[in-house]
Parts: sequence; structure tokens; C-alpha cells
Amino acid sequence: MSVDTFSMKKAAVDYDKQALVEIYEHYSPEIYRYAYRLLDDSELAEDCVGETFHRFLIAMRGGTKFENMRAYLYRVAHNWITDHYRRKPPLPNVELDEEMRSDPDGNPSTLVAQSMDRQRVRSALLQLPPEQRQVIELRFMEDWSHHEVAKLLGRTVEATRALQYRAVEALRQILAE
Repeated sequence: MSVDTFSMKKAAVDYDKQALVEIYEHYSPEIYRYAYRLLDDSELAEDCVGETFHRFLIAMRGGTKFENMRAYLYRVAHNWITDHYRRKPPLPNVELDEEMRSDPDGNPSTLVAQSMDRQRVRSALLQLPPEQRQVIELRFMEDWSHHEVAKLLGRTVEATRALQYRAVEALRQILAE
């Protein structure tokens, strides 16, 4: 069942408990992945998800109408993450992920190289302007369509494609350095 159906929206606006639970269960895993990828911290990602849905409930109580709940939730999460980085700039860290420590069959040098590559890409993404970074994350990491990204950003599909092209080129240059 699609969570963005009219009846689900109506039930959510009426503050139907089951509808709100279904919305949370449907969207929270992808919001968490998005936040974790940008924050590289599971506790901060959980905080982001919690605050995102808290703000969603407040907006619902205030009578906000959602044309696209998914886009609204991503926008709130993105704003929370942006605010987090404004308050405290990220410090570069090269730590082994928890999953890397628990893999007895993994080659340590390969795992460390992969971790360093992820950190390098994450650092390169942070050097992009916010809209370019968001387009890259949503298109390639969250697998959103051009139409969905354009709707979230309030741009035309063509403008979003041009923004993606500039972002990929900028990312390519940053990683080549």
C-alpha cells in the first residue's frame, strides 16, 4: 500500500494513530539512511529521525497540508542536518565502522581502503553547495527520479538535470584533486 494515498493523508490529518504509525514505519528507515549517510553517526541519525517526525506531527496539528509527505520529511531531515553542521562543523575522522570490526572474513586492508574511500566521498560531498549535494544524494543514493527531486526542490525537471550535471562535474573535480 502506498503511504501517500488520499485516504492515508486524510487519516493522518485526522490524527489517526494507526495511520501515523504506518507513515512512520514506511518512511523512517529511508530517512534514517539519509541522515546516517550525511552524519556518519547512528545516534545523531536517530535524533534526526525523531525530530523529523516530531516536526511532522507539529505541522499536522497546525493544519499543514502535504502534497508529498515524503518530500516534506526529507526537507525537514535535510534542514535538521544542515542546522547540525552549522552548530558544529564536522571533524574529519577515519574510524572503522562497527560492521567492519565484526567481519572475520574481510580483508582488513580492503575494508580500511573502502572506509577511506567512503570518507573521501563524504568529504567531497560536503564541499558541494547544499542544493548540488542534495541532488546527488537523492538521485544516486536514495534513487529518486528527476521528477521527485525537482518537486522537492521546487524546480523544473530540466533545471534539476542541469544542477545534477554541475554537481557531478564538481564532484569529479574535487575527487580528482
